[in-house]
Amino acid sequence: MGSDIPNAGNGTSRELLKLAAPLILANSFTTIQFTVDRAFLSQYDPDAMGASMPSAMVFWLFFTLIQGTAGYVSTFVAQYTGAGRPLRIGPAVWQGIYFSVVAGCVFWVLWPLAPYLFDTSITHHAPKLAALETAFFRSLCPAALPMALIAALTGFFAGRGDTWTVLAINAFGTLGTVFFDYAMIFGHFGFPQLGIVGAGWATAIGSWMSASLAMLLFFKTKYRIEFATVSGWRIDIDLMKRLLKYGGPAGLQWALDALSFTLFIMFVGRLGDAEANATSLTFTLNMVGFLPMQGIGQTIAILVGQRLGENRPDLAERSTILGARWAVGYMATVALIYVLFPDALMWGFRPPDGSESLEEWKKVVAIVPTLLICVAAYSLADSLNVTYSFALRGAGDTRYVTILTFALAWPCMIIPTYLLVTYGGNIYWAWSFASFYISVMAFCFWLRFRSGKWKSMRVIEAAPNLAE
Repeated sequence: MGSDIPNAGNGTSRELLKLAAPLILANSFTTIQFTVDRAFLSQYDPDAMGASMPSAMVFWLFFTLIQGTAGYVSTFVAQYTGAGRPLRIGPAVWQGIYFSVVAGCVFWVLWPLAPYLFDTSITHHAPKLAALETAFFRSLCPAALPMALIAALTGFFAGRGDTWTVLAINAFGTLGTVFFDYAMIFGHFGFPQLGIVGAGWATAIGSWMSASLAMLLFFKTKYRIEFATVSGWRIDIDLMKRLLKYGGPAGLQWALDALSFTLFIMFVGRLGDAEANATSLTFTLNMVGFLPMQGIGQTIAILVGQRLGENRPDLAERSTILGARWAVGYMATVALIYVLFPDALMWGFRPPDGSESLEEWKKVVAIVPTLLICVAAYSLADSLNVTYSFALRGAGDTRYVTILTFALAWPCMIIPTYLLVTYGGNIYWAWSFASFYISVMAFCFWLRFRSGKWKSMRVIEAAPNLAE
C-alpha cells in the first residue's frame, strides 16, 4: 500500500483509515441491506429478485439527483471546518434540509407514472416482470424524502470527520430495514405477506428510522452552540445558490451514471429472462464489493475539502494518492474473490429445494461466473474512478465530473449495447462494453486530477475581515 509520509498526522494512511473505517462499515451496512433484500426476494420469487434490480435502478436514476445535491452539504461542511468557520456549518446543513424536504415531496409525482416507466413496449420485459417492477418502484417512493434528509444530515457529521456517528445512523436504519424486510416480504410477526412491495416499504421504514436519529443528534446542545444548528435555520439565498451550483452537478453526475446502467440493464434484459436475472444478480454481487469502497471515496472528498479549506492542497493531493493505493488493494482482493469463489457468492440467492424456479436458477448460474470475471476486470479501474472523482468533488470540480460521465457513457457503453441487442449478440459482449466504459472514465478522471486545476477551487465564500 505504500508507507506513510509523516506530517504531524496529516496526509497519512493512519489519518485516512481512521476516517474511512466507519464509512466503509457504514457502506457495508448498506451492502448488507441491499444483499439481504435481494436474497429474501430470491427465496420468495426469483422473478421478484430479477424485477427488483431494474426497478431500483430507475428509482435511483431519479433519486440520485436529489441525494447527490443534498449530500454535497458534506463538502461545504468540510471546507468550513478546514477554514475554521464553525458558525457557517449549521446554516449550510439547513439549506440541504430544505432542499431535501422539497425534493422528497416532489418525488411523489413519479408514483402515477410508474406503469409507463416499466411499460413492456419500452423495456421488452415479460408482463409479470413489468408488473413487479412497477409495484416495487411505487413502494420505494415513500423512502425518497427520509433518504434525502439522511444525505444532508450525515453530511454534517462526515464533513467534520465524525464518521463514527455516520456509521451509527446507517446501522440503526439497516437493522430496521432487515427486520421489516423479513417481516413484510414473507408475512411474519403478524405482518401481511407483501412480497416485493414489502421490501420497498421496509426500505422506507428503515430510512425514516435513520433520518429521525440523525435529526435528534443534529440538535444536540453542544452542536447548537458550536455550529449554530438551531440558530442557523433561516434560508440563506447565497448558500442555497452555491449548494445548487456545485451540488446540482454532483447530483446530476450520479443521475447520469444511474441512467447509463439503467439503460444497460434494460437492454440486456431484452436478451431473455435468464440474462436479465443473471445481470441483476451480478450487479447485486458487484455492490457487495463496490459500496464499501465508496467509504474510501467519501473519506477522500472530506480530506480534500478540509485541506483546501486550510489552503493546503499539497496535503489534499497526498491523501488522494494514498486513498487510491488503498482502494486498488481492496478491489484487487475483491476481484480475486469474484473469480475464485463464484458458486459460494451465489449460494445465498438459490431458491429452496423443490421450488418451481430451480430450472430458471440453473440457467442463471451458468451465466453469472463469466459476468463476475468482467466485474473483476473493471474493479481495479473502478477503484481509481471512485478515488479521483471523489477528490474532484471534494474540491468543487463537479461540472467536469458530470460532463465526462455524460460524454463517455453513450459512445462507450449504451449505444454499443443497444446495437448488440438489436442486431444479435450475447450478454458477454454487452458486459465487455460496461468494462470498457468504466476503464476509460477512470483514466480521464486521473488526467483531470493530475492537471491540478482543482487545487485552486473552493465552494465556500471568502472569510470576512472580522471574526464571525
